[in-house]
Amino acid sequence: MIDPCHPTLAVSRQCQLLGLARSSLYYRPRGPSAADVALLRLIDEQYTATPFYGSRRMAAVLTQAGHGGGRRRIRRLMRLLGLAAIYPKPRLSQPGKGAERYPYLLRGVAITRPDQVWSADITYIRLRRGFIYLVAVIDWASRRVLAWRVSLTLETDFCLEALEDALAQGTPEIFNSDQGSQFTSEAFTQRLKDAGARISRDGKGRALDNIFVERLWRSVKYEEVYLKDYAGVGQAVRSLELYFDFYNQRRVHQALDYRTPAAVHAEQGTGTLTLIG
Repeated sequence: MIDPCHPTLAVSRQCQLLGLARSSLYYRPRGPSAADVALLRLIDEQYTATPFYGSRRMAAVLTQAGHGGGRRRIRRLMRLLGLAAIYPKPRLSQPGKGAERYPYLLRGVAITRPDQVWSADITYIRLRRGFIYLVAVIDWASRRVLAWRVSLTLETDFCLEALEDALAQGTPEIFNSDQGSQFTSEAFTQRLKDAGARISRDGKGRALDNIFVERLWRSVKYEEVYLKDYAGVGQAVRSLELYFDFYNQRRVHQALDYRTPAAVHAEQGTGTLTLIG
């Protein structure tokens, strides 16, 4: 809306009329530095291996390995990735402002069939010179990845797109997630209500509430991401697409009696899985 070549209005006057600070006009966003990117990759690998490490332990381990950075820097980068140590503590995930509260519905529930419980979560996927966020919707009984999306930011839109893809294949009886702002947003919760799903939120400090998605992230990182060096978003999406097809259609799971998620999801029953706690 600003025209630097306007014949009568100076740039400063145009900014004044639009209520825009001149500094905003000339600001150009900068991505993370090369040093930060390198440290982000190390944090990602260490967190995947030890998700119970907070910024203090993370900084100590990286310093011992000769990578340093200081706790304040490590804490800033962990926040950038949306990482927090997984262990019993209050307020592990922060809901969006004004978000409606929902109870945790899965304590002691036996998971016996596909589409009984779905859940969603977000993780960080590294690129050669940056990172993107990955969201996935997974069926608990079969471990099948129903839908996934990537995004450059932690906005709600890409989570909604993944949810729509999943709902096009069926409807869960219960949908469980953490209390992150993407999943507690009005648009996300209303879509679940419209579909007739009961909404469940992780209990305070319960590290195992979303354990199946956490196991998925470990598989994705160790079997795909850490073996590749994605040059950009396009390459990452194409490679992840191939991996998720393999994960659903051909990767056997010991917990599923060495069957694939797709095979189990196609069956009416899968045995009984009871959540304890």
